[in-house]
Amino acid sequence: MAKAKAKAKSKTAALIKVRRSKVHGNGVFALKRIAKGTRIIEYVGDRISHARANRRYDDHDENDNHTFLFAVDRNVVIDATVDGNDSRFINHSCAPNCESNIENRRVFIDCIRTIEPGEELNYDYQIGRERDDPPNVDVVYACRCGAKDCRGTMLWPAKRPATRKKKRKSAAVKRSSPRRRP
Repeated sequence: MAKAKAKAKSKTAALIKVRRSKVHGNGVFALKRIAKGTRIIEYVGDRISHARANRRYDDHDENDNHTFLFAVDRNVVIDATVDGNDSRFINHSCAPNCESNIENRRVFIDCIRTIEPGEELNYDYQIGRERDDPPNVDVVYACRCGAKDCRGTMLWPAKRPATRKKKRKSAAVKRSSPRRRP
């Protein structure tokens, strides 16, 4: 197992390098041409529960979007701040050249088009919206990718869903059949 990890690490080291990014902080850049379909790196770190992640970052400034957390499923979050690798520095883009794939509760970053040497790697974070998001969530998670069709946010869906107003029931109107929800 240790040999397999060392081999994967050396293969990854030959493909990518972390350096300053124009998009945000550090970024990951191709050292050589990477063909479409290449599995580049696994997103690794401390595997914890959502509750533990919330406790761990309870004092985190809600106006700061910088974290290394990746939600794998309803039970597991990967915190790449602890025992993470270079994958944690891959930035978001609305026109990505990579994608994250979850297989057997592991997260891999795969190339979805050929990437040229010197090009920054990126994928769409698609950070889910939550009911209790602060009013400025779209400002906090503003996108800086610069893509032609940038949606302006790292959040998904791009626009906050419209809140439905409850209809007032008239005393004279009585419904006998249940409503269907869309």
